[in-house]
Amino acid sequence: MNALVAFAAALVALRLAGSLAGRWRATRRPELLAWTWSLVAYAVAAAALAWGEAAQWDGRAFRVYYAAGGLLTAPLLGAGSLLLAGVRRAAPVALAYAGLALGVAIALPVHGTFLRHGIPPAQDHLAFLPGRLLAIVANALGTLAVVAVSVRSFRSRPAGNLLILLGVAAAATGSGVAGLGAGGAAVGIAAGVVLLYAGFVTGPRLSLHLPHIVSTTLPDRNA
Repeated sequence: MNALVAFAAALVALRLAGSLAGRWRATRRPELLAWTWSLVAYAVAAAALAWGEAAQWDGRAFRVYYAAGGLLTAPLLGAGSLLLAGVRRAAPVALAYAGLALGVAIALPVHGTFLRHGIPPAQDHLAFLPGRLLAIVANALGTLAVVAVSVRSFRSRPAGNLLILLGVAAAATGSGVAGLGAGGAAVGIAAGVVLLYAGFVTGPRLSLHLPHIVSTTLPDRNA
């Protein structure tokens, strides 16, 4: 059952990432591209969770799960928030970080014996340096960027920012409460990605400063 729930979460995340990519192609707003890749990373993490639960966890499934969920999702969310706030330097920094994170994830030695079910604790299978430290710092900074930008711009797009904050909270709850297990993490991923997507596409900022011809081609956000 946990594998099925995680697989469903992966499909939801991938579907919404595709929808967000379509909005980016129509508008070319850089924050949409960063958020698209964050949802892709979310989808990969959920798929790795389904893999581990269905076929028994091993170093391969754990490495993919940790790379996508532990190293990439939150930093890319934060980069998107900074780009929305007009911090253009966030784009090259995010690109450089993504390359670094993938390199670290590929090169990390994974040790220890894996249980058949349940998300493997990172401290049981990875050394603190560099992988776990990188994940801690990157996730903290990414989450801080999301929260800071949401709070700062709350008056201009209250509904969108509230949904983004709820999405971050749902994802953190699903992955952070050990008693929820893999199924709870998958539900948290699904809820988080739906809330995040709704927050990304809600509010006036996505249509500001766009040529009229482009604005009229955007899909109705209320559809």
